[in-house]
Amino acid sequence: MRVVSLNCGLPREVQWHGRIVTTGIFKEPVVGRVALRKLNLDGDRQADLAVHGGEAKAVYCYPLAHYDYWKMELPDLSLSMGMFGENFTTEGLLESTVFLGDRFSIGSAQVVVTQPRLPCYKLGVRFELNEMVKRFLVSARTGFYLAVAREGAVAAGDEIILTGREPNSVSVAEITRLYVTKKYSAGDLASARQTLSIAALPDSWKDYFHQRIRRSES
Repeated sequence: MRVVSLNCGLPREVQWHGRIVTTGIFKEPVVGRVALRKLNLDGDRQADLAVHGGEAKAVYCYPLAHYDYWKMELPDLSLSMGMFGENFTTEGLLESTVFLGDRFSIGSAQVVVTQPRLPCYKLGVRFELNEMVKRFLVSARTGFYLAVAREGAVAAGDEIILTGREPNSVSVAEITRLYVTKKYSAGDLASARQTLSIAALPDSWKDYFHQRIRRSES
């Protein structure tokens, strides 16, 4: 498991449907070692801090393997590293094998998996496709966010080493599936209840699953 590409970018203004949008989704590969701090990588910023960034979303990871899928889905587009707004384009990690609360060592930093990515309209801005947000979520190829447990320095090529896993955790893929499932089965309810005990899962997600559980039980 490794970081294939490390990508950073600062917010910029772009035109979208006749209006100016400020977004930090445009990322470019960075050469050399970069400081990873509690809120982000040096040289990387988010535009709308109400929904992006923060300690639980310090780093966004997207698997390199998904690029092949999107190249087939979007054959007319050139997909460079960082195209999905990810900070780390990763190899050897998938949503089905990465669990909430997983702890990794990358370079001299230590990170924790917190949540899947739920795309906003700015993904459509990046791809210049109105339907991109829906297609992204339906694909279940969401990538995932990391919090920084220990600040350090990271670079493309760094090995990603699993150092710990929460007992009774659930995968990133399962969290996404529970989020999009319209009606919960008994098994879904059990999985949703299980998420509530995961320390790394942000309170906003726990609040969402609390509501889903209450509605399903009523």
